Amino acid sequence: MSELSIKNFNTGVKITLVLGFTLIAISFYLGKVNLFLLLNGNLGLFADRFFEYTTYLGDGVIWVPIAVLFFIYRRKYLVLLFGAILFSTLFTQVTKNFIFPELPRPTKLIENTQLIHTVPGVELHTIDSFPSGHTTTAFTVFLLACLFIPTKKIIPIGLAIALLVGYSRVYLAQHFPLDVGAGMIAACLTMLLSIQMQKWRDANQTLFN
Repeated sequence: MSELSIKNFNTGVKITLVLGFTLIAISFYLGKVNLFLLLNGNLGLFADRFFEYTTYLGDGVIWVPIAVLFFIYRRKYLVLLFGAILFSTLFTQVTKNFIFPELPRPTKLIENTQLIHTVPGVELHTIDSFPSGHTTTAFTVFLLACLFIPTKKIIPIGLAIALLVGYSRVYLAQHFPLDVGAGMIAACLTMLLSIQMQKWRDANQTLFN
């Protein structure tokens, strides 16, 4: 794995962890509902449409083109990619369904729904709030990009895209900022475990030949 951009990756992880824990800390300090209402304000029709489509960058289907690219250009790292998909899914789904099952989302928890900005046409989910799966996916892809793209520009560009996806979950009233922060941390854990999984595979390569 010496040819990978470990420095970019480490920088991406550090930034992601700082942002994730900061969001969680502010959520506890102000209250997760108060922080949500502070960030959920109506930014206009353009923002409605922009975040409605931006949020799809954190959807699970994003793994399909990434898997195709890995199969063509980075086949030796398919184990790492598999780990990224596996662990990101496990972290979000196990937490949602078994650790904090049916935790209410904003539109269910906040009684006065008039305070919440929603986007017409966007289906609102009401439970399984913590953590944000879209945020986990977006930041996992960001950290994956940091690992495989050597230019330093990938850090601000990838981070901006991942942050927009995370914010879209709050703007669309699908998640609390607390959920987004947890998704960031889940992405870091996902990639760290995936790298170890790849290293184990490389160290035991003769077993797979």
